[in-house]
Amino acid sequence: MARPVVVDDAGDPRLADYVGLTDAALRRRVEHGRGVFIAEGELVIRALLASSYEVRSVLVTPARLARLEDVVTLIDAPVFVAPAEVLEAVAGFALHRGAVAAASRPAAVAPEALLAGARTVAVLEGLNDHENIGTLFRNAAALGVDAVLLSPTTADPLYRRSVRVSMGGVLRIPFATLAPWPEALATITAAGFELVALTPGADAEPVTVLDDLTGPVALLLGAEGPGLTDGALRAARRRVRIPMRAGVDSLNVATAAALAFHRLQRV
Repeated sequence: MARPVVVDDAGDPRLADYVGLTDAALRRRVEHGRGVFIAEGELVIRALLASSYEVRSVLVTPARLARLEDVVTLIDAPVFVAPAEVLEAVAGFALHRGAVAAASRPAAVAPEALLAGARTVAVLEGLNDHENIGTLFRNAAALGVDAVLLSPTTADPLYRRSVRVSMGGVLRIPFATLAPWPEALATITAAGFELVALTPGADAEPVTVLDDLTGPVALLLGAEGPGLTDGALRAARRRVRIPMRAGVDSLNVATAAALAFHRLQRV
């Protein structure tokens, strides 16, 4: 059981995982081999502690410790307690939620391992907005998606902002990178999935056709703006669109995904 440790010095080396928590700074650490990610906020930390991820430490203000004491005192990792001004000095900005945790990044998982036994899979091509990724994972967790596969050009779901916006959904849904792209999309169809591209294209079928699909489905989603590449679209067995009023080009990708996930939901 963890016994909370009071820290009053922002330079304490035990807080090294929390120094400079901007997404840009964390991205540089990942690129240089630092296998750590950050969970921020009470609800996300609870999701982390309930997950299979290895927790390195937790850093909270006294007020947040009182709210999280029922779970943080049960973990086998240090729990640091510091005033809000120390958290701000360490992170480099005001952490209004007053609670962060550091966890180890897991080893890469083979896409084939995630496809085995799955029924509904999301496949993301080129998504780079951290909030969209976080929201999409939150929707996936709520609406029965079993796994998420990422193109090599899709941003890391474990960036701090993505984890926070996902409300811990990133920690519940397994994910893996699919490469080479788009050739590796054949892995999905070989596993017995119907690969369906979600696109605003006028020649696509209405999204209601998803109601009739009974086998495993992989939903292919592209970034806002460029959308899916020609190579990804060619790999899809069928294309579907969400009917919209004239003059509206498309929906936010996470919103569009939620509508499609709901159609595919098996309850």
